[in-house]
Amino acid sequence: MTQQLKLRRVAAAEGSFLRRLSADQPARAVYLALALLIMLGWLLFTLDGGRFLSQENIVGIQQRSAALGIVAIGQTLVILAGGLDLSVAYLISLTTLVAAEIMAGAGANVPAAIAAVLAVSALVGLVNGLIVTRLQVHAFIATLGTALIIRGVLDARYDGPAGSVPASFRHLGYDRIGPLAVSALLWAAVAVSAWLLLSRTRLGYRIYAVGGNTEVARLSGVRTERVMIAVHVLCSVCAGIAGLLLASRLGAGTPTAGTDGGYDLESIAAVVLGGTALAGGRGGVAGTVGGVLLLAVLDSIFNQMEVNSFAKDVVRGVVLVAALAIYARRRRTA
Repeated sequence: MTQQLKLRRVAAAEGSFLRRLSADQPARAVYLALALLIMLGWLLFTLDGGRFLSQENIVGIQQRSAALGIVAIGQTLVILAGGLDLSVAYLISLTTLVAAEIMAGAGANVPAAIAAVLAVSALVGLVNGLIVTRLQVHAFIATLGTALIIRGVLDARYDGPAGSVPASFRHLGYDRIGPLAVSALLWAAVAVSAWLLLSRTRLGYRIYAVGGNTEVARLSGVRTERVMIAVHVLCSVCAGIAGLLLASRLGAGTPTAGTDGGYDLESIAAVVLGGTALAGGRGGVAGTVGGVLLLAVLDSIFNQMEVNSFAKDVVRGVVLVAALAIYARRRRTA
């Protein structure tokens, strides 16, 4: 009984620590940077004769950021647990094709298509999780291997767009409720769900514990393998939801939908900009949302100023490296 009491006290202390850790997200820095970027954008738009805070531009930022935001939320869960998922871009492409081919332009097929996409996504996530936990392959290599397998399937079966999305489903990608895009509301629902998972459930606390120190978590009674499998499944499901959103916007399945958008590296960049540590155990959803919005506002400014793609990548790289350097310095100081 004494030993059990000690374990309970350790678990209670660990839970209290994880609650403080999940609440101590370095999100304020990214939101401060976002506010400064919005001010800069407003100034540049004004000098160029445009309106940065127009409803059209605000809705455009929401729509551009929604798919990336959903993927980044899933990526946050994996990174918090100390992993990484490089298969999301090809999975997005695959799910747009699965959705469009099953829908075949008929509204009655939408529920079946959504169920199929979620099932395929969960299966890919399960495979990733099992490779990482049972075969002891590093997440970087495991998910890269899965990405290459999916790429091979896409290259073998598709030469271009396929399938058709009914008009009723396209409302998801283009409709809005006042100044809010429906796609942004979907992203918000995914983000809130992930936040509740991390801050209000045992799985959330265990994700932080596994990312902070896998061996300590295991010795504390956490089933670390189950946690890693769960986060990979959730990440892949988020990629599948993003695939559905892109299918609704494109009107068909596209074998390059995910890779053209660079959703693998872009999602990791958004998570890192939001202050989540790549080593795991520190960060959260709030910072990721700020990181996604920062990239979306930056894109909006680039488009208005007609900046070429090479300069865009250079600036993004500089912003990412600068953010990492600032976070690293703060942690060393702390």
